[in-house]
Amino acid sequence: MIKRCQRITSFPLSAAGAADFLIWGNGLTENTAFPTAKHRKLKLKRRNELDRVVRAVVTGFGVGYLPLAPGTWGSLEAVFLVWIVHWLLPAHETVVLAGLLVVLTLPAIFLSARFSRSESDPDPSEIVIDEILGQILCLLWVPVSIVSLVVGFSMFRFFDIVKPFPARRSEKLPGGIGIVCDDLIAGLYAGLSLKALALVANIE
Repeated sequence: MIKRCQRITSFPLSAAGAADFLIWGNGLTENTAFPTAKHRKLKLKRRNELDRVVRAVVTGFGVGYLPLAPGTWGSLEAVFLVWIVHWLLPAHETVVLAGLLVVLTLPAIFLSARFSRSESDPDPSEIVIDEILGQILCLLWVPVSIVSLVVGFSMFRFFDIVKPFPARRSEKLPGGIGIVCDDLIAGLYAGLSLKALALVANIE
């Protein structure tokens, strides 16, 4: 016997409360208009799992919760990541790092906005994905070495604190755009300054 699936709407109710049933073969099996406690629990579990993923990404896997200066810790995490890429793929480090920027920037904007809303804070200090992206952008401009990592880290922290035009103004942009954009601008300033210094002082 072939079971048939039929969706019906029974007895008149308001649009918000109309009972919508699924009929499988010989009877009613699910009421989708009135979710059970099991369904609500499953939905809450999925939402909590998504929140954990969002928190992990925007805080640099917990680095944003370190004390004193979360942004500095996030920059150090980026420096370590750049060094790992250089160590594993020295011939392709620029392509890999540029690829990370392209892949991570949009998710960083959307996830930062979600985390910001959940914390009721326009720019939570725990968010360090913006510092990570800005620091990577800074270090794209010169070959990776101990000297360039140290100088690049210092330059990025300087421009991230000073926030030259239009970095400070970009902080007023809505949502995750304002959170991420100012650090990318600081990273661009720091990267260009690092490149100029490398040409003059032969930093490699």
